[in-house]
Amino acid sequence: MVKLAGYNVEADLLKNPGVVNQDMTAALTPETFSAAYARISRSAKDIVTLRREARKDVETARKSNRTIIFEMGHHSVAEHAVFNFDIIGVSRLALEEIEQFRLVSYTEKSQRYVTLKGDYVLPAEIEDGESQQLFRDTMALQNEFYSGAFNVLTKYVFNKYPFLTGNNSDRNILKGWAKEDARYILSLATQGQVGMTINARNLEHLFRRFHLSGRAEVREIGERMHEQVVQIAPSIFLFAHPSQFSRDLTHSFKDNFTPLPACEKLPGRDPQILHYTQNGDNIILASFLAVFNSLDYNRALDIIENMGPAEKENIYKDMFKNIELFDAVPREFEMVDVTFQAVISASNFAQLKRHRMATLLPGNYDIRFGCIVPESIKVNGLEKEFLEIIDKTDKVYLKLKEKYGDAADYILTNSHCRKVTMKMNLREVYHFMRLRADEHAQWDIRDLAHRLLQKIKPLMPFSTMMLCGKSDFVDEFESLYHRKPKLIL
Repeated sequence: MVKLAGYNVEADLLKNPGVVNQDMTAALTPETFSAAYARISRSAKDIVTLRREARKDVETARKSNRTIIFEMGHHSVAEHAVFNFDIIGVSRLALEEIEQFRLVSYTEKSQRYVTLKGDYVLPAEIEDGESQQLFRDTMALQNEFYSGAFNVLTKYVFNKYPFLTGNNSDRNILKGWAKEDARYILSLATQGQVGMTINARNLEHLFRRFHLSGRAEVREIGERMHEQVVQIAPSIFLFAHPSQFSRDLTHSFKDNFTPLPACEKLPGRDPQILHYTQNGDNIILASFLAVFNSLDYNRALDIIENMGPAEKENIYKDMFKNIELFDAVPREFEMVDVTFQAVISASNFAQLKRHRMATLLPGNYDIRFGCIVPESIKVNGLEKEFLEIIDKTDKVYLKLKEKYGDAADYILTNSHCRKVTMKMNLREVYHFMRLRADEHAQWDIRDLAHRLLQKIKPLMPFSTMMLCGKSDFVDEFESLYHRKPKLIL
């Protein structure tokens, strides 16, 4: 289900509906913000007056929007219109596409904290009864194991951490650990829900992207969203369908590259650094120097490169001497990048995709990568059954793949893997490591973070001297400065 849950309307209107001299329903639209704010740059009137005029005559405001957005090409004014959506009962696979947009806010139902009841989406592409039954039987097998594993793992973590069983809050943490490992057997068809907040410009981009999706479920979500918003704000959506350029991209790539044979060597699971900014430590310092001393950047870089290692290390130590756990490193750290490749589970990807300001390029799920089996599954004697279900799942996947192409992906589990290529600037790397290298982070993505940490720090040893998870921050600081940071949360 897709429901338009809300959108921004003027506070004056909510406080005093009598200010409107027309149908109240017509005035309840975010289009008045776009129309009023679009006129700020060319009108001597104050903003309050411009909003009042737009509110009193919505049809004129809509005509103004169409002229400014569609004819003059000032699409940014559409960003003043904001919408909230409830997206309920959609698959985990669809959520991966829904949550791929950078400048959108999401809050998703977590499989780590909510006990799941076996609800799933049967993809519309799977039409014949025999394939549908095969799909349902596989879902039943996976969900039955999930329920049994959750019970076993709950007992396991309660016995392993008896000191955390004294109150409801700690007991819920233990149950969450059990759920997060049991869910590795659940399929990508498993139902979830997400609350989404998005402005009109990004929503228009979403419509175009969803129209090109290879999944009927995603295309339908886009259609339902479009149907609801155009009733409220028809004047701010111009390009709701993809351009020919966008349509051609996928086809041109497929037409010009022959698929490699199945025996082609696949990348390993250990993350690999593909590219990084050489002399990153120098570039960051040169960026500071060029800005604060109004120098030509190349001249600033020459000065930094002529410094000795100890001198540069001391500058970084002075820079970090008062850093606290919650501090973001300066924007100059965005001048250097790290690009890596890794093979990760669907469960890992569900967390990695939240780092949307980075560049994340996910490949397709590929059963040749195998699967990730949680250690708790192994130590509790459940690995054999787990892998038997994975084997049956893979066989069903291949049958469905032959008949229905990408719709077969729904049958795959959270443990199945895909290759991702990701580029982050060093400021984003700091944010990522604070969250994901922390001892409280989920173990799968924490392992990825620690592996990356070991590979990145030697590349830029001075600028990464405080690169660590939150749980290691105090120790790292004390090791560097022989004192505790000023504020410890």
